[in-house]
Amino acid sequence: MHVNQIPPYDPTDNPTGCCPRFHPEAWEDQELHFSGKPFVKASTISLFHVPLNMGSVFGKTWGAIHQAHADTGGFMVLSHDDSAWHGEHLFAVGDEDIPGAEVVRLDGTFLTKVFEGPYSHAKEWCGEMERHVAKKGRHLQKLYFFYTTCPKCAKVYGKNYVVGVAQVV
Repeated sequence: MHVNQIPPYDPTDNPTGCCPRFHPEAWEDQELHFSGKPFVKASTISLFHVPLNMGSVFGKTWGAIHQAHADTGGFMVLSHDDSAWHGEHLFAVGDEDIPGAEVVRLDGTFLTKVFEGPYSHAKEWCGEMERHVAKKGRHLQKLYFFYTTCPKCAKVYGKNYVVGVAQVV
């Protein structure tokens, strides 16, 4: 893929009016390259890795992004639990100014792998991502997950796809 490009995600394929339908083929086993790719940073409070305020944080963050017309960076939210009590979420955006938002920029190479199943399998997916990265001859720096749909939409679509996104060296 080209620098700062992410796989396609069609926002118009959205029968629920909430989360667009996810097509995993475009995301499986990709190598992404970021150089100063902008993301809006948000955080959630968790209880043993279960986010308690994700709905309100995501709603507020998406609202600010849409109001600034900054949703031109492709659809992807990278989530990382820094502890059992806190989650970090990075929303891909364009270069537009987003008032009140903390914008961070990512650099590096990222490998992807698509998983399907309940969120409770995240610990297993971490191990699978470590093995996937090692098979590629790389070393894992940081692991993110892209939760492609909310629980309600996953139920409607009959699939709960999650993309492991590993920053590697």
